[in-house]
Amino acid sequence: MKRAVTLRTARHALLSLLCVAGLAHVAFVIPVAQAAPPARVVGLGGAVTEIVYALDAGNSLVGADASSIYPPAALKLPKVGYYRTFSVEGVASLKPDLVLASDQSGPPQSLEQLKRLGSKVVVLPSAPTVAALDQRILGAATALERGTQGKALVDRIHAELDAIKPTVKPPRVLMVSAHTGKMQAAGEDTAGAAMLKLVGATNVLGDQTGYKPFSAEAAAALRPDVIVTTTMSIQASGSVEAFLAQPGLNATPAARNKRIVVMDDLLLLGFGPRLPEALRQLQAGFAPLAAR
Repeated sequence: MKRAVTLRTARHALLSLLCVAGLAHVAFVIPVAQAAPPARVVGLGGAVTEIVYALDAGNSLVGADASSIYPPAALKLPKVGYYRTFSVEGVASLKPDLVLASDQSGPPQSLEQLKRLGSKVVVLPSAPTVAALDQRILGAATALERGTQGKALVDRIHAELDAIKPTVKPPRVLMVSAHTGKMQAAGEDTAGAAMLKLVGATNVLGDQTGYKPFSAEAAAALRPDVIVTTTMSIQASGSVEAFLAQPGLNATPAARNKRIVVMDDLLLLGFGPRLPEALRQLQAGFAPLAAR
């Protein structure tokens, strides 16, 4: 009898230990709640903001810089100045939990100040290359916790780029920016030059670097077949006719034949998610010349 009681007591003790161990195990495997994706995002740079919308995360945007003009919904966002000289106070007032910034945003101390104020700041490359565009998209997608959408967007862009064939008869192109009222032409190491390379056109200022002012004599000597410019540059001149009538441009074959391609500023120079669309539009402007 005494032995039976002892065995029962031992069994109860063992069961108690097993229950405690089981409960401890259950407590160990309870998943930890995951942090929610960023709900208040500010975009600094037109292409950066456009990428957020392309990733279907536009509802998380609470502000953007003045260059964020696409899609139309971006125009309704509170603005925090131009991304190269943005307002720290303006951004901070929006209480963002994430700031996505072009690496041209600044000054640098302003980004550091945002970090000290508690916002997560993710800086994205702005180089006008397809590789950098991939990095912009995937970097933004990771920060927004939309990795699947980011990869899908990159894959779609590459598929569209692969379908674009270089222009058969490369035109000689002068890419002009005049939105400030002063004409400058795009040399190498610019977004404009990169766009011309992607479509197989010849940049008549390929031996220069950056944007450079040019004289009437220089423009006439370059003899471009086509002039490419932006909507804002035309608006600064008043009309296409007034733009082409400027000294120097008016003496070029492009002006005489009214061979001008006018594109939206962000579409042409932003190197954003609409890059394939921009290249197709640029090629379409060259098409009549190539058909001759």
